[in-house]
Amino acid sequence: IELLGHDITRTSPARVARMGLVRSFQISAIFPHLSVLDNVRVALQRPGGLSVQFWRSLAALDRLTPRAEELLRSVGLDDARNRLAGDLSYGRKRVLEIATTLALDPKVLLLDEPMAGMGHEDVATVSDLIRSVAKDRAVLMVEHNLTVVADLCDWITVMQRGEVLAAGDYATVSRDERVKIAYMGTADD
Repeated sequence: IELLGHDITRTSPARVARMGLVRSFQISAIFPHLSVLDNVRVALQRPGGLSVQFWRSLAALDRLTPRAEELLRSVGLDDARNRLAGDLSYGRKRVLEIATTLALDPKVLLLDEPMAGMGHEDVATVSDLIRSVAKDRAVLMVEHNLTVVADLCDWITVMQRGEVLAAGDYATVSRDERVKIAYMGTADD
């Protein structure tokens, strides 16, 4: 496995993250009992040099607030900055998680099924956010919502049982007979 020209096959996840690959998980990984703002400030502690300085007062986090507010504005959550993260809708929790990953200023953002379990209105919001985020960095996404894939993805790789079945742009992949059989089966099935 290569990341930005470096073999990372046996590299620890922490080192891979420091190299610029940051991921989000299929199930939102937020702190539900913290405010939306504090979730982002927690994420900013590593690049801000505060992640191992647990003895410092909470006031040390104040210097992270301007950047946290900027990130919340960029993802459309500035109106929810003081709300408990656990009180957000499912879609807005996913947006918050993207904000926390952006706090690490990734070169490559890996999203694991970002649309899983979302309503139609949230899918559109998160799709727009991913499109915006992808202007400044590479985004690698695992996604099963084919409408989203067709709308967002420049390059698609279809895998089946750990093997690459087809790769290319959406038009090419969607016409591939192996992909059709894998997703829809055959008349004999």
